[in-house]
Amino acid sequence: MSAKFTDLHCKEVICVSDGRRLGFVSDACIELPEGKLTAIIVPGPCRFFGLWGPRDDYVIPWHCIRRMGPDIVLVDAKPEECRIPRHRPRLPF
Repeated sequence: MSAKFTDLHCKEVICVSDGRRLGFVSDACIELPEGKLTAIIVPGPCRFFGLWGPRDDYVIPWHCIRRMGPDIVLVDAKPEECRIPRHRPRLPF
């Protein structure tokens, strides 16, 4: 199967184990020598009404993807295990 990243970008990701909506695909991890897609990245939920941006990112391994449809991606992964803390710059105040 061949596809472009633009086909995957902005699809909604849903966890099949609990039905939780994780968000939308924003980026991907690729192994450069082989060009192999290893994971998709979904920004986590926003803090305080979205004013300070997302807290963490979900990095979902490719083997956890169960089904891809025209507008949705179903994954079989525990969101707590896929959560990666986002780097936060220090504020001057």
